[in-house]
Amino acid sequence: MDPAVVDVAVIGAGQAGLSAAYHLQRRGFVPQGRAVPEDRTFVVLDADDRPGGAWQHRWPSLRMATVNGIHELPGFAVPPADPAAASRDVLPAYFAEYERRFALEVRRPVSVRAVSRADEDPRGRLLVDTDRGSWSARYVINATGTWTRPFWPRYPGSERFAGRQLHVADYVSADEFAGQRVVIVGAGVSAVQLLDEISRVADTLWVTRREPQWIDDEFDIPARVAAIAGVEDRVRRGLPPGSVISVTGLHWSPWARAAQARGVLVRHPMFTAIEPGGVRMPDGSFEPADAILWATGFRPALGHLAPLRLRTPDGGIRVENGRSIDEPRLFLIGYGPSQSTVGANRAGRDAVRAIAADGAAASQPSLAASDAA
Repeated sequence: MDPAVVDVAVIGAGQAGLSAAYHLQRRGFVPQGRAVPEDRTFVVLDADDRPGGAWQHRWPSLRMATVNGIHELPGFAVPPADPAAASRDVLPAYFAEYERRFALEVRRPVSVRAVSRADEDPRGRLLVDTDRGSWSARYVINATGTWTRPFWPRYPGSERFAGRQLHVADYVSADEFAGQRVVIVGAGVSAVQLLDEISRVADTLWVTRREPQWIDDEFDIPARVAAIAGVEDRVRRGLPPGSVISVTGLHWSPWARAAQARGVLVRHPMFTAIEPGGVRMPDGSFEPADAILWATGFRPALGHLAPLRLRTPDGGIRVENGRSIDEPRLFLIGYGPSQSTVGANRAGRDAVRAIAADGAAASQPSLAASDAA
């Protein structure tokens, strides 16, 4: 079967993908399903079977009062919600209403297998192959996020651990650790949130590779700007994106203060090895453990882009202003400096602006043609 033809294929319907779809529609692009021949078209492909992006997969105890970094989608504010309500209930419902309100016609569940070039023409099309058919697009906006690629560091002896190991992506509730000894690994927001939560029912040991840098004042905007600039520079050079929080530090959130007040916010250096009954510390001491929770973050889900051969020897993709330097028909949003919800919104808007600018430039007569006329 021949691929369906669109101008823009958006992969992913989380914050970044929906922002891109909204701005495409604002620029006059029409969802493929209701287009007529003269329309500029787009399609949004999402691997989940319902709206909500990564929010639908968050742990039930993540409440609206404690969730980090909500930012409304463009054109429609997040409705008022009970601070005690689970974010996995409130925010997917908001995403679903957003899709309905703007008639974005997201196709789901559609799993993208590969994005490749249709031919050697640099102005040609990209082919998006999925488990539900294929699409031929002038541009691809990749907004697949990171949730499906949890990062598990490798440590000696991990395969011999007799207890349970899990990643934040697998976390459900503190109750499953009641009465146990739990090692929590990580220096990010999720690690501190879950440390506060689990330490109420279990004995916890918090370990990180580096000493966390705590921010005492209100969020430091200049520091954040500098951190984002650093991440922008990394992705421009084709290095793997760094974490903004590793540069700006951890803000004293309510749950961090709560953990500190109870005396559990005590950071220990990273263990050197895992043994069947626990972990071996740098000083040679042994810490028993029933479970190890890896709050070690996620990596960009970009495996389907492999046929484009864009990865550098350093392991990243060269990106500037959200656009692949080596494949200008591809935009990566929610990647690198645009990983935050605010950044994802802006990246979606900027990708569509760039596509519209390309179209405007292509429609202008060349200088030579003007001279000839």
